[in-house]
Amino acid sequence: MLDRLDAPSPEFARLMPGFTRHRIDTGGAVINCVTAGSGPALLLIHGNPLTLVSWHKVAPALARDFTVVAMDLRGYGDSSKPEGGDDHAAYTFRAMGEDAFAVMDALGHDRFAVAGHDRGARVGFRMALDRPERVTHLCALDIVPTHHVLNNITLGWAQESYHWFFMAQKAPFPEKLIGADLDYYMRYKLNKKGVGLEIFTADAMAEYIRCATQEQIHSVCEDYRATITLDLAMDTADVGRRIACPVLVLWGSNSHCGRHFRPIEAWREWADDVTGEAIPTGHYPAEHRPDLVEPALRALLARPSAADAPARLLAGAGAP
Repeated sequence: MLDRLDAPSPEFARLMPGFTRHRIDTGGAVINCVTAGSGPALLLIHGNPLTLVSWHKVAPALARDFTVVAMDLRGYGDSSKPEGGDDHAAYTFRAMGEDAFAVMDALGHDRFAVAGHDRGARVGFRMALDRPERVTHLCALDIVPTHHVLNNITLGWAQESYHWFFMAQKAPFPEKLIGADLDYYMRYKLNKKGVGLEIFTADAMAEYIRCATQEQIHSVCEDYRATITLDLAMDTADVGRRIACPVLVLWGSNSHCGRHFRPIEAWREWADDVTGEAIPTGHYPAEHRPDLVEPALRALLARPSAADAPARLLAGAGAP
């Protein structure tokens, strides 16, 4: 089911000009998303503790040449927040990925590229593994795959990424502590390594704080509980499988990813066609350095997809 809606706030309208808002029932959740543009389809997926407006500095420009879809993950933003279940299965990256496929089905897109930041990139990773015939390109902003993270924990990473294991604690322990002062928590969480909150526009910050309800915090905790249990088990079972599409990895030179991992090497454990680079930013590249993220995305999307190879060979291109 697809419903067309008006923007929910003045800040939202200013951040995503020209985008049409929809709510799509995926069967497991009701997903808030926006669409604009025409051309090849590109799905944008945000991270924690953000919403789809985290793409506001690149999405309108990309919509000049692509059909851009940006969505709020289940549990985040203006999407619904289903119960996680005793095993937190409703918040696995696979469940979130199935939402994304259902969204793209409802909008009429069978094959599409995915760009994800943080949690959104982890959803994109799972989507590319689960349904390689549908994901043409994958861009991951400031992460390495979950299996690599959880099997290569260092003291430095753990200090900076305390929230992974804090938020994964049994409910309602982290929810109660975070909920004691949600505004303080959001500003502290977003100010990664002292990069500063000035990289966020006032409208974007207002949206993030508006959406930081106690209900969302519980959903985010469920997300992290699923990560260290079911998601890790899925990834462990899939060791040896390969992502077929071209993968672009961009990470901040001043981020926990850049300081504690070797992102290209980590991604090559899962994919053969991996390119990328560090850019001078922290954990939020699309908001801090959109001037670098947008052209890098365009370059990725200009590359042929592995799924296009059979058609090219049938046409005689690339034949020996």
